[in-house]
Amino acid sequence: MFKSNAVFLLALLAAWPVLAQDAQPQPDTKTDDAPSWYSLHAQGIYTLQGHPQFSSAIPDGPNSMKSHGQSASGTVATLFMGVKYDDLELYANPEMDQGFGVSDTVGTAGYVNGEAGKVGKLDPYFRLQRAFGRYTFNLGGESKSIDDAPNQVTTAHDENNVMLTFGKFSAVDIFDNNSYAHDPSADFLNWSIIDMGAFDYAADSWGYTYGGAVEWNQGNWTLRQGLFDMSRKPNDEYLQRGFGQYQTVTELEERHEILDAPGKIKALLFVSAADMGSYNDALALAQQTGSTPNTASVRHWQTRPGGGLNAEQQILPDLGAFARFSLNDGTKEAYEFTEINRSLSGGLSLKGTRWNREDDTFGLAGALNDISADARNYFAAGGQGILIGDGQLPSYAGEEIIEAYYKASIIKGVDMTGDYQRITNPAYDAVRGPINFYAVRLHLAY
Repeated sequence: MFKSNAVFLLALLAAWPVLAQDAQPQPDTKTDDAPSWYSLHAQGIYTLQGHPQFSSAIPDGPNSMKSHGQSASGTVATLFMGVKYDDLELYANPEMDQGFGVSDTVGTAGYVNGEAGKVGKLDPYFRLQRAFGRYTFNLGGESKSIDDAPNQVTTAHDENNVMLTFGKFSAVDIFDNNSYAHDPSADFLNWSIIDMGAFDYAADSWGYTYGGAVEWNQGNWTLRQGLFDMSRKPNDEYLQRGFGQYQTVTELEERHEILDAPGKIKALLFVSAADMGSYNDALALAQQTGSTPNTASVRHWQTRPGGGLNAEQQILPDLGAFARFSLNDGTKEAYEFTEINRSLSGGLSLKGTRWNREDDTFGLAGALNDISADARNYFAAGGQGILIGDGQLPSYAGEEIIEAYYKASIIKGVDMTGDYQRITNPAYDAVRGPINFYAVRLHLAY
């Protein structure tokens, strides 16, 4: 695996000067106030992560984080292409992936690498992860300029507007954003820190879906509404197209300033509608048949609600804080994301300005994850989920996570990050761990 990964990384590094040259902004012959009609960016990410051997009073189960020392690596290369015509923007993100997450992306509810997909492969493979459009209806107010960025053509629109996004993208491209903890290519890595842990957002195994979202921006407020395809079955590579199984997401955002320092508060609600199994039904059937409980055997059409709060606040020009709280219906199986029914996370992000490294960032965060009593009984009886399942749960405890990272800017467009995570009671199992994870991340962006 490492030989293949190394060849892929060397090829990416060799090709990067060409990509970078092509992606550089060209002289604009238009007037200064005329927006560019296209955007082209490229990104490459290499992550190496592992953990030493840790103690476990029980044997490793089917979905356990392996107790022997191990490491895994992965590489992702993405093009961000966009064009604009009047108020319509169109974007596409072809991507090349290769590699694996530690323990094949199972073993902890708050999984340790947001850059690791649930589909690991030894050889590089291509996918079109995003292909979407965005249309803005201007409603007046101050004109706001938006700079060129990945999936953003240079443009301007009214402060008050309605924005429609449609096509293939990730639900968390629109919902649950946070300035300090949301981008595993640049900040934290743990799933339950970069997103609401209990936000079981609609997605295929790579985290993308088909659907649409409407955002109404009015002054300091934004109201968002989304409708997305869910996968055919939990954690599936294939989506149930045409909203045969679907999720609705609503988010209200309030923006403010405290002593001239900006901040945001968001409230989110989601409802999933699909064929899903309840933990108690699976346990009842297992008792009747003398078998191991399996939610797949009791799936039928049901709905599963959840929601949460997401806050961020600048404290000083170089220091920001964030916090999230989320919960969902714990009577039914996790469908797309991970086995978390309640989650609380928060932390700090500090720029390196005060030690003359203004492009560096230090982050420190923690998360507390929990599951319902129904879920505990299911996993204690040997049931398996999409991310966890030790085959038994002799001693339950909440999953506790601490993560710290330092991102250092090497040259413009090249960052190197060192990341440390400590997970106590991994997968809610108090007789396993704690586990110390170490990671190095190389990020190339042009």
